[in-house]
Amino acid sequence: MRFPARVLLAAAVLALLACCATRQAPAPRFPVIGHVTAFDPAFGDTVAADARIERIAEGFTWSEGPAWVRDGGYLLFNDVPQNTMYRWSERDGLSVFLKPSGYAGPPLEALREAGANGLQAEPSGSVLLADSGNRSIARLDPATRRKTPLASAYDGHRFNSPNDLVRRRDGVVFFTDPPYGLKDGDTSPVKELRFNGVYRLDPDGSVHLLDDSLKLPNGIALSPDERTLYVANSDPARPIWTAYTLDARGAVTGKRVFADASDIVGDANPGLPDGMAVASDGRLFATGPGGVLVFAPDGRRLGRIETGGTVANCAFGDDGRTLYMTSHTILARVRVKATGLGFAP
Repeated sequence: MRFPARVLLAAAVLALLACCATRQAPAPRFPVIGHVTAFDPAFGDTVAADARIERIAEGFTWSEGPAWVRDGGYLLFNDVPQNTMYRWSERDGLSVFLKPSGYAGPPLEALREAGANGLQAEPSGSVLLADSGNRSIARLDPATRRKTPLASAYDGHRFNSPNDLVRRRDGVVFFTDPPYGLKDGDTSPVKELRFNGVYRLDPDGSVHLLDDSLKLPNGIALSPDERTLYVANSDPARPIWTAYTLDARGAVTGKRVFADASDIVGDANPGLPDGMAVASDGRLFATGPGGVLVFAPDGRRLGRIETGGTVANCAFGDDGRTLYMTSHTILARVRVKATGLGFAP
């Protein structure tokens, strides 16, 4: 029996569709871990419910300070206790970028962690460092691997151990200075400041104290209009994010509690308020109890990205819609719907 051509064509199409339906999706290149949790329906506008969290590198002691370097298309981050800065890219994978990343002298009994911590890439291609081990703020030339100290003291007293920083478009740098890098922390005999501060470093090299009231100031970020400065307080007794209103010079004109994680701190949710990244729409991706908490600009808790472990910091990279997360012993990433601040939408 001969069938009409259109019948044969339809049969071929159906066979092809059946083949496609039974074909399995390709296995992911990297292990998939964790999950996302929505606390508010608006979270779906920022992160898809089926977002895939990938573990792209592992084997670290405490990964921290991710920063995307656009000129070259790679991520830099630190293993602070190991005093090592790593480079990761989709094409080349993981490699040591700088060792030591921080303190390079003979062993010091007073140092708890000798490595650098928070990083931020600058438009010029250089990278700013919260150089915890050297107790300073510095600038790194990625081409030569040479560091230039920018500031190491306030009012004649050495910083404790600068932890994280953020750069304003005009070159002003805001940073936090807890005692995490010092053995014995606040009781360290080499701690020269009686407080743990939040500071502003101006392009002329002058250092200005913005707040000395937080017990453990840690992560730091700026809103898209650069008029609000966010600072995480990693104090388990007061796990909050403070929002500071800034004037045009960068001086504080007001402050308020932006968000409070007291209700979710505990063994079931590892971590405390730490590093942050800001989306172009003002949503705050803030590491904290349980993973990366996503907040609306008004402070509403929208949802959480969970790797299954403590997340210390995060940064946008690639096209601005990949969130990289330093999560204890691993480096992870997830694609999101939001676009990171400074990336083209």
